[in-house]
Amino acid sequence: MAIDWVGFAYAAAIALGGYMGYKRKGSVMSLIAGLVFGGFSAYGAYRVSSDPNDVKVALLTSGTLTAVMGMRFKKSGKLMPAGIMAGLSLLMVLRLLLFTIV
Repeated sequence: MAIDWVGFAYAAAIALGGYMGYKRKGSVMSLIAGLVFGGFSAYGAYRVSSDPNDVKVALLTSGTLTAVMGMRFKKSGKLMPAGIMAGLSLLMVLRLLLFTIV
């Protein structure tokens, strides 16, 4: 059983991003969203670790974040945090899709 370290690191980055949004701007919504999406991403990484073909949860979470943060980046034009998270999430989607094919 191989552990999905990349998936767990991605989940930690999401949770940390939510925490940073809370600490810097006092945004409770950022904290909640970061913890919820980070939790789902960690669960997805756990599922991928258990069965490499079980990418549904991780793919749904990273795909949703790609869309949401991509729209926020397009609207605001700010690289931090929306552009960074949209890019990371898109890379995760591509990784998961390639992971299932190979």
